[in-house]
Amino acid sequence: MKISIFGLGYVGAVSAGCLAKEGHEVVGVDPSGVKVELINQGKTPIIEKDIGEIIEQAVQKGLLRATTDVRQAVNDSQVSFICVGTPSQLNGSLDLKYVRRVCEEIGEAIKDKDEFHVVVARSTMLPGSMGNIVIPTLEASSGKRAGVGFGVCNNPEFLRESTAVYDFYNPPKTVIGETDERSGDLMASIYQKMDAPLIRTNVETAEMVKYTDNVWHALKVGFANEIGNVCKAVGIDGHRVMEIFCQDTKLNLSPYYLKPGFAFGGSCLPKDVRALTYKARTLDVDVPILNAILPSNDRQVERGLQMIVDKGHKKVGVLGFSFKAGTDDLRESPIVELVERLLGKGYDVRLYDRNVNLAKLVGANRDYILNQIPHISQYMMADMDEVLAHGETLVIGNGSDEFRDILARLQPGQVVVDLVRISDAVSEEGRYDGICW
Repeated sequence: MKISIFGLGYVGAVSAGCLAKEGHEVVGVDPSGVKVELINQGKTPIIEKDIGEIIEQAVQKGLLRATTDVRQAVNDSQVSFICVGTPSQLNGSLDLKYVRRVCEEIGEAIKDKDEFHVVVARSTMLPGSMGNIVIPTLEASSGKRAGVGFGVCNNPEFLRESTAVYDFYNPPKTVIGETDERSGDLMASIYQKMDAPLIRTNVETAEMVKYTDNVWHALKVGFANEIGNVCKAVGIDGHRVMEIFCQDTKLNLSPYYLKPGFAFGGSCLPKDVRALTYKARTLDVDVPILNAILPSNDRQVERGLQMIVDKGHKKVGVLGFSFKAGTDDLRESPIVELVERLLGKGYDVRLYDRNVNLAKLVGANRDYILNQIPHISQYMMADMDEVLAHGETLVIGNGSDEFRDILARLQPGQVVVDLVRISDAVSEEGRYDGICW
């Protein structure tokens, strides 16, 4: 394939060299004459393991060259990768002036081009950047419509400095956000030899995936450091603790606990977070990440409450109020906290959870209801149909299977607030609203 790459910095140079090594004809574009000259001499403009040799061989084979001529590069290629910088501004926002400028130049170049051209954003940009800046700028400059006159994709890179070449050929995944199937097919063909999951999605999701990855990596570093600091203060080897922690790939390093939804609860997580952060305070160890966990959890309860309030109904039916489906444990259940706040605001609430039956409860859970939340027991219904008939707003509080067909049972005027994603439905105004989707 014939490919043009705009921006010969870190991502652009690595992408240009590696794609040329794969046999594609690549032309790099950069306003810097120095970078262009270095590439054409077979030299690398960046310091990165193996890329110098790759660029040298690609230039010798005639598969890689560089230019400052945008129009020529676009005319000589089928697809253009945008790899320009998106630096931070003082307030934390991104400076997208380089992206905007290169989109103007590419748009001008494809204005008179008859061949369908695909523009691929590889630069890291916040969700909405493609729809608000990249696509409108390309359309305005070219006079053509995205998905019809030209194609647009978002293809985030997952390259780490010092291992970028290895990462290019061994990616954890390849993500293609596409505006149209034709453009997505073209992009997929470039990566067909890669031994990695190929994910095709919309451009907004592709934009967000990159940030989710990087912020998660930053959070992991900070989390490990705070655990290590507490370990150090009590005379434990933090490395050994984290080595053992990382051996658990069923819960710790896994998709488990990483599905957006409602707040956590139960008899373990809240208690143990409080205990560890208390211990850190007694040791004079500052753990801002760990200290933020419970306040963040409280915010999710408030978010759920506000969603219910915003529906404008006073009659609320709650389906599932133990902290997790399949249990009768109400201790520190965030749904119970939500119900108490609704009652405090004067809402007419009815509750149903087949696992929480006061007549059958024994031990700690029965004591908890009778002694800690006795006022809630009077709102508990034994029959789900009673709650369905009562609620103008129905709240799904846990993932019990019996709630999965709830949307098919709605009466006119009823709306569902789903805190757990009971089905694959997407939010629908006036009928179904998911807390994080």
